[in-house]
Amino acid sequence: MSRNPSITLTLEPNQQQLLEQWVRAHGTPQQVVKRCRIVLLAWRGLSDLAIAADLGVNRHTCRLWRERFVREGMDGLWEVAEGRGRKPRAKLAQRIVEATLNSKPPGQTHWSTRTMAKAQGVDASTVCRIWQDHGLQPHRQETFKLSRDPQFVPKLLDVVGVYLNPPQNAVVLCVDEKSQIQALDRTQPGLPLKRGRCGTWTHDYVRNGTTTLFAALNVAAGKISGHCFPRHRHQEFLRFLRQIDAEYAPDLDLHLVLDNYGTHKSPPVQRWFARHPRFKIHFIPTSSSWLNLVERWFADLTGKAVRRGSFSSVPDLIAAIESFIDAWNRDPKPFVWRAKAEDILAKIERCRRRLEQIQPGCTLPRRRKTAA
Repeated sequence: MSRNPSITLTLEPNQQQLLEQWVRAHGTPQQVVKRCRIVLLAWRGLSDLAIAADLGVNRHTCRLWRERFVREGMDGLWEVAEGRGRKPRAKLAQRIVEATLNSKPPGQTHWSTRTMAKAQGVDASTVCRIWQDHGLQPHRQETFKLSRDPQFVPKLLDVVGVYLNPPQNAVVLCVDEKSQIQALDRTQPGLPLKRGRCGTWTHDYVRNGTTTLFAALNVAAGKISGHCFPRHRHQEFLRFLRQIDAEYAPDLDLHLVLDNYGTHKSPPVQRWFARHPRFKIHFIPTSSSWLNLVERWFADLTGKAVRRGSFSSVPDLIAAIESFIDAWNRDPKPFVWRAKAEDILAKIERCRRRLEQIQPGCTLPRRRKTAA
């Protein structure tokens, strides 16, 4: 409490902590540091004369900032004269964040650190640091798609229910095909990896054909059943279903999580399922491949065995795929599903509302509530 009865200065614990942080921070302008010290010393009971002598300032300066803090609070300490000293970090960061979120550079789709630095009159490293502090990455863009399936909620509840509460005496299998896997060969040999240099390959390639991989992921065990075919018609899908049927004991029910590809719903396949009642089918909603866990395994296959490979023929590609499956099955790692259906629905509803705010004319179908 200040000794001057005409000026009552009090600090909350969080205000005291923040003032002390500003004093210690390297990026705080020195004039702001001095004001913070004036307030802290006044709060501890020192008079204006004592504070002036300690900090080497005029006593009227101490009284000025003591009164301004009482009147304006913490924000009043950050007033900096235009064109003098370092600009306030808080206001600068706010300005750069707002410009990043609400504007674009002339003739371009997004800001870079250099274009934003030029527009704001700061260094590019400052923009980079502020973007990192606020989690902004204008150079990146991710894809998404909201399903328009009218049966989205029932299908979601069905599939997530199978993941979180698998049935007894049964195996849950996520089944899908990865079609048109290309056997690409490079036109020249690349240089191997060595210290100080990454591996290299030519930018151009030769196409040597394609193959289609049918795969089934055992959700509980993490093991993969797979087979490569030249095409992905219902004939190949039936051959793969027979392979799955032979791999698992006949007393086990097999719950298959499938997407809505036409092959999976063709009349011959439906008749085959009718003759094999131990196969229970769970279709995911349209445009919701993220619900099928085998897609996650396909990403590993692409990144670790296919994308950086060089294949002179389709048999070479198939051999690499089968080698990856064998290595995976020697030490399988299940993908554990943790998301609850209500959390997924709440997130999708937030996304839907946000999209309708951005594009009022684009109305997406609402999810009808369904009893679990």
